[in-house]
Amino acid sequence: MSIPIDTFFLDPKFEGTLQQKIQRMISEGVLSGRFIPGAKLPSSRKLATHLGISRITVTLAYSELVSDDYLIAKGRSGYYVSPTAPQRTRFDAPRGVVTDSVDWNRAIGQRFSGQVMPEKPVDWRSYPYPFIYGQADDKIFDHSNWRQCALQALGKREFSTVTADSYERDDPELVKYIALNTLPRRGIHAKPEQILITMGAQNALWLCAQVLLNQRRTAAMENPGYPGLRVALNLARCTVASIPVDDNGMQLDALPTDTDVVFTTPSHHCPTNVTMPLERRHKLLEMASKHDFLIVEDDYEFEISFHNPPEPALKSLDEEGRVIYIGSFSKSLFPGLRLGYVVGSEVFIREARALRAAILRHPPGHLQRTAANFLSLGHYDALVGRMGQVFRKRRDIMQEAIARCGLHSVGLNVSGGSSFWMMTPEGIDARDLARELKGRGVLIEPGHVFFERPEDGLRNYRIAYSSIESAKISAGIDIIAETLRNYG
Repeated sequence: MSIPIDTFFLDPKFEGTLQQKIQRMISEGVLSGRFIPGAKLPSSRKLATHLGISRITVTLAYSELVSDDYLIAKGRSGYYVSPTAPQRTRFDAPRGVVTDSVDWNRAIGQRFSGQVMPEKPVDWRSYPYPFIYGQADDKIFDHSNWRQCALQALGKREFSTVTADSYERDDPELVKYIALNTLPRRGIHAKPEQILITMGAQNALWLCAQVLLNQRRTAAMENPGYPGLRVALNLARCTVASIPVDDNGMQLDALPTDTDVVFTTPSHHCPTNVTMPLERRHKLLEMASKHDFLIVEDDYEFEISFHNPPEPALKSLDEEGRVIYIGSFSKSLFPGLRLGYVVGSEVFIREARALRAAILRHPPGHLQRTAANFLSLGHYDALVGRMGQVFRKRRDIMQEAIARCGLHSVGLNVSGGSSFWMMTPEGIDARDLARELKGRGVLIEPGHVFFERPEDGLRNYRIAYSSIESAKISAGIDIIAETLRNYG
């Protein structure tokens, strides 16, 4: 029996190479039962002509399917569905309509939804002017070397390390690189026992909140501040003190006397981007010692300091072990990687490690080793260097366009970063502005989500230059300015 050639077509929605599309098309046909064992496939020449692609592409796809036992080759006769091809377990279809009769309002013991977080359209890349924060630019990223590092991690030499269930342990090569290379650049010296790999900075913040806080303790965070931190603190059920921010960062005089833990972003405040001066950093450490509280330092975007050299990390100035340091590779590599790290006392790390093990054991071994390879071979430093050059150019273009159009930016004490913190004219809600601009192909981020009381930030919005080409920035800013004029 031969399979009719008109049953073969490539799925336009599948994101992969032509060879992968052919492999998926045939493997799905086998698994679904449409292509039965023993059925003959079209010759590579006929299928290539039918699909309008190269014959070698079809031949390579057939060869891969043979190696996976979906197909067998019979000399000059051609390719056939293997009699031992993988099969899906089949179940009888459920009879009748299945209804959900559970009273979930009563069944749910704790609620975690409804938290206010920034929203990013899934299809943001399809917009002409995506001033979206925190997304990767695939034109800058080093795809080739990352791919090679991933393949190296799956090689026979490292296979047992990356595929093992390490329980609560981390990849020793990644920890070693962070200890010997990443942290010293921030003036921090730590032993492997003082480092824990996390699923990004958000996971690190949650671990800190869970280990350090409870219903009887008070945490202080910046206002405006990172919404993900506010969510983590709410889940810890502690008292949250929202501390105002000025052009030098968190206003320390506003800290409550009963504060137990201070969460801060001194290198690049989220979301205004202001940098906390060295004098204020020393004052914060003095206050921590005097009032016996801890500090959690989220040192995100420290690599992207292209206007001025980065200030020393709080952790590097800490002489009493009061600072817990959080770093992440999400901004400098890509956000989907979800790899970060937390550095602190061995006692704290031991508790955080045990909590992480109870929730997710450890971050994926393959990702950890791929990142370790990418870092240790020098590709990461080269990438950060390229990002600094590109971001500097984009920032200069955006800053000039903002000034030319008379838009109002907030937070001038910055050393780099990847965004501007903006404010609309009196009476204009940034949420309305965002909806209007979206219809014109421009994406911005309304700023109300960063405030303890969202109504305090209705005029604020953020525009980033990490994911938009330099050539499009000025035109996008012109549309923002024109839209604001139309409001007026």
